[in-house]
Amino acid sequence: MNHPAFFDQAPAIRMHDPLADFLGAAENGLMEYHYVDAVRLAGHSCPTVAGTWLIARAALRALYGDEPAERGAITIEMPAPADEGVTGVMSQVLTLVTGAAAENGFHGIGGEFVRQGMLDFTRTPNTGAIRFTRQDTGASVAVELDLSSVPPAPHLRELMGAAFHPDATPEQRTAFGAAWQDRVRRLLLDHADDPAVVRVHALN
Repeated sequence: MNHPAFFDQAPAIRMHDPLADFLGAAENGLMEYHYVDAVRLAGHSCPTVAGTWLIARAALRALYGDEPAERGAITIEMPAPADEGVTGVMSQVLTLVTGAAAENGFHGIGGEFVRQGMLDFTRTPNTGAIRFTRQDTGASVAVELDLSSVPPAPHLRELMGAAFHPDATPEQRTAFGAAWQDRVRRLLLDHADDPAVVRVHALN
């Protein structure tokens, strides 16, 4: 995949997946996810995908510290229905990283490794924050994203309009794509640990 270099510079997320260990898919169940994995899943790179990546990273660091988080052992409560706004896209990225899935998720093996029903769209009020809870300890955090300090590139709307035009030149399309990804780059590289952008609140 030919992609912008900053995709590989974005923070990675290390997980321990007991199901992967049990089935021999990863040695000791250790798996490392990269931003490009989320891009492949979504089919595009945008502030929503990048922001969700950082939300997942921040939540897992808050719940597990520097240790790899336990994939398949975290429940997630989304702040809105699955078909509202970008909630569906965000939930897919979170499923990729944490394994938490809705009713269409993995049923488990002999009662173990269940991922079904760990991603919920109904219980959390529409506050904008996503709630993550460890199943083993009950520790819980709410994480929300504020992109107000990471504005789009100047004239992005004009660049988009030109790129959408049927007679758009390759140069116009390239200029728009570069401007679009510049905000994603700034978000992932300059604000990954910015508490004003990725806000984590311990709940218990």
